[in-house]
Amino acid sequence: MGRPRVHDEKTAEALLDAAERMIEADGPDGLTLRRIAEQTQTTTRAVYSLFGSKDGLAGALAHRAFVMLGAGIRALPASQDPGADLVEAGVVVFRRFAVDHPSLFNLAFQHRDAIPSQAWPDLRPSQQAALAGLNQRIARLGEAGGLADHATSEATIGFHALCEGLAALELRGVLPAGEEERIWRHALTALVSGLTHRAPAPAPGGSGR
Repeated sequence: MGRPRVHDEKTAEALLDAAERMIEADGPDGLTLRRIAEQTQTTTRAVYSLFGSKDGLAGALAHRAFVMLGAGIRALPASQDPGADLVEAGVVVFRRFAVDHPSLFNLAFQHRDAIPSQAWPDLRPSQQAALAGLNQRIARLGEAGGLADHATSEATIGFHALCEGLAALELRGVLPAGEEERIWRHALTALVSGLTHRAPAPAPGGSGR
């Protein structure tokens, strides 16, 4: 019979929950293994056993962010209107994730310097899986003739960039109170509508910049 797992998945989830709350309250610099252990009534040994280090814990939090986004995109129903589905992906999935988990959003997208560079190769699969779900939604728009001459990959980047920017503005309190969702829907609908038009040709003799 093997030795029982002292630090299991339940402990890992509790540590991640505590770390997320700590970053939300004090920022990435406020993350300490001793405080996390105290809040979860365990020991720093549990953190090292499950995540290897404080850097490993930060990487696990970013992984959690990408997994949440990927799962949200996959769970979103597909209708007969791929353009409307894209808007829903932005509002229902990305916005809700950022509002409900601001510390994860900030860590994974706004304060990536808090995650050591060596952790990013391990994060790429979950990051790419989340982006692949969005890419598939945009590919559906292309199949319906909604991308004109825009490449799917470029449209995916543009859509993601707009979502990330809107989330950052909302979390900073820049968007008018009570108008946040309407602004998201208006902006994303305009972007999706704009993708149906061909990009203007560069002026003769211009540099294209």
